[in-house]
Amino acid sequence: MKILALILCGVLSLASVNVARADDGPPAAWTKPSKPYRVVGNVYYVGSEGLSSYLITSSAGHVLLDAGMSAEGAKLVESNIVGLGFKLADVKILINSHAHFDHAGGLAQMKAGTGARLYASSQDKPALEKGRHFGDNENGLTPFPAVKVDRTIRDGQKIKLGEATLTAHLTPGHTIGGTTWTLSTTERGRPLNVVFFNSVSVAGNALIGNKTYPRNVSDYRATFAKLKAMPADVFLPVHPEQGDLLAKRQRVLRGDNGAFIDPTELGRFVAKSEAAFDKELARQQEAAK
Repeated sequence: MKILALILCGVLSLASVNVARADDGPPAAWTKPSKPYRVVGNVYYVGSEGLSSYLITSSAGHVLLDAGMSAEGAKLVESNIVGLGFKLADVKILINSHAHFDHAGGLAQMKAGTGARLYASSQDKPALEKGRHFGDNENGLTPFPAVKVDRTIRDGQKIKLGEATLTAHLTPGHTIGGTTWTLSTTERGRPLNVVFFNSVSVAGNALIGNKTYPRNVSDYRATFAKLKAMPADVFLPVHPEQGDLLAKRQRVLRGDNGAFIDPTELGRFVAKSEAAFDKELARQQEAAK
């Protein structure tokens, strides 16, 4: 599996991307166990050190966003859910940020382990069910275990389970059906808008002459505009280092109960992401001359 696909999915900072050898393995943090914890309200972090998975709880059962990069990654997530005192059988709905192997590769195992139903965008459904990336990409197909989508969701659709209501916001570009999810929750009596941020990095995508996904540049532009207008008190990305989640968790442990709350963070991250996208687009345009 090519390391370039792994790195460009967003694991490194926007300011520095170092290309490693093509035969290297994935970053160790992606499979390194991480102690699960409550973020805010009814939201829990249950992923690895380098790949986010979020559990949204309710009295009627729970929703899980993403499940690691493989069956082994999914088992790590399962262990974290149980470690928090929740039952796997109470996970009723699985949702996905986007159909790349590092976020979708564990979904098949998670479905088998929980019996939950998978909800995903109709645009990413073909990739999930074929187990391979969609769109022209210099990193190839980067395959993962195929998984059946039980229900497709559309832009703006709400998913309700007990007192938890999640809203799907299609944010394509990184993949054709990438989805940012939002949730309203309460922390210490304070209402909060939580944004589960889908990736917007180029990640090896062909921005010029992409025959499989010809509109990806305009999709990126529309996604940047949508995200800039999105209220976000709590920014929870699919790669934890993008939001410095480990550092924020340490701040909470030291008594800072508002460590995860920053209404300006999403806007700052999107601005940096758009600048990185513009730079990569210019590079590809120059190379195509």
